[in-house]
Amino acid sequence: MELIRRLSPRSSTHPGYVATIGGYDGLHLGHRELLRRTFARAGATGTQSLMVTFEPLPREFFVPAAPPPRLTNLRERYRLLSGSGLDCLCTLAFTQRLRELGAAQFAGLLQRAGVRAVVIGHDFKAGRDGEATTQWLQAEGPRFGFDVEVVEPVRIDGERVGSRLVREALSAGRLDAAARMLGRRYAMIGRVQRGEQLGRTLGYPTANLRLARRRSPVQGIFAVRVRGIRDDAAGRRGLPGVASLGTRPTVNGTVPLLETHVFDFAGDLYGREIEVAFVAKLRDELRFDSVEAMVAQIHRDADQARAALEQDR
Repeated sequence: MELIRRLSPRSSTHPGYVATIGGYDGLHLGHRELLRRTFARAGATGTQSLMVTFEPLPREFFVPAAPPPRLTNLRERYRLLSGSGLDCLCTLAFTQRLRELGAAQFAGLLQRAGVRAVVIGHDFKAGRDGEATTQWLQAEGPRFGFDVEVVEPVRIDGERVGSRLVREALSAGRLDAAARMLGRRYAMIGRVQRGEQLGRTLGYPTANLRLARRRSPVQGIFAVRVRGIRDDAAGRRGLPGVASLGTRPTVNGTVPLLETHVFDFAGDLYGREIEVAFVAKLRDELRFDSVEAMVAQIHRDADQARAALEQDR
């Protein structure tokens, strides 16, 4: 999969693109249906599949003081897409200049990049004041050399699958509901960072990941499975563990951190990229009166996590 940062003109020999456009935060089942239709159309027309997405996400740009919780950062989106069959991922910098493009300017950008068809959702909009709506692109797209395929929402139990509903389910600790909408367990990916090594002194060494997002959709203590440590069947499924995502108020922490203790593992993970999948929420983060009280609760959390993971077979 090619990663590009601009929609630049392609050579005359390039076959052109079928493009899908959007924030694609979470890559849930609705997003996957858009991708499926993009792949099918590209395959039928001998063109390449292209996803056009944005960093930061538009809502992060519009409301920087209170952005929505981010489901997937750029690393996570790239990893999820890398095995999907997508030919090209274009991550545009969402700036004031991009925001102010009129509908015709936005369509012209796609035309110059060699887009031959666009696959979007029914409620799509882009450009200045959202001028480039689904309806506008359907009507005006042929003038710019592309047609538009509109994909209706995917629904589960009659409810439309969307990033907002996934965020709400995760925030409420309804991990199974989020997994149904995502088509997989919700997970975070990152490289293990060297921390203060407090967990090691307490008997619970942890692999620490920085969140690479301004707000997380999950907080608290979780039973988890960790991939990226071993290549055998158990490792591919995910090694069992217990994780804390929060600021660690008992030890006066301030920066949100994902700290994961992998059961029955004693190796060095510093610098390794791992994926932490959230299986069950055990409790919210608490401030304890003493480190001893915190350690006693960690023991209980570990026992509860093992029991929850026994049910996840």
